[in-house]
Order: sequence, then C-alpha cells, then structure tokens
Amino acid sequence: MNKNTLDPAWIEARLRDARWRTSSLSSGGTNCVQVAFLDGGIVALRDSKNPQGPPHLFTDAEYDAFVGGIERGELRRG
Repeated sequence: MNKNTLDPAWIEARLRDARWRTSSLSSGGTNCVQVAFLDGGIVALRDSKNPQGPPHLFTDAEYDAFVGGIERGELRRG
C-alpha cells in the first residue's frame, strides 16, 4: 500500500479505531511518542501531548528503518 495515495476517509476511519501504544518507559503516558499499527502495513506515530493533531504516517519498512536508526544511535544530535 502506498501511504501517499491513501484515501483521507480511509485514514480517518483507521485512526478513529486505532489502538495507540505508549512505551512502557513512559511516565503515565505523557510527553512521549505513541504508535498505532493500522491495516495495510501503515504505522501512525503521534505526540501524546497532542493526540488530536495529525500523526506521521509510515509504511512498515519506513517505520522499521526509523526504529532501527534509533536503536543504532543514528538519530542523536551532534
């Protein structure tokens, strides 16, 4: 599935029913990133402080690369 050609109504319906996950390292679910795995190999990422804001959408492969970069320390500042 190409995330850039998704029907906005499809996205809205999936996000409305999404099961958002928060890191077990989070302190009460605030100030953290939340993730939801949607149908069709789409992953949504949002800020827990702004759950009504638009999430970032990734394909499974993009999300795996993002998480891998974090695990390898590639996304650190400086």
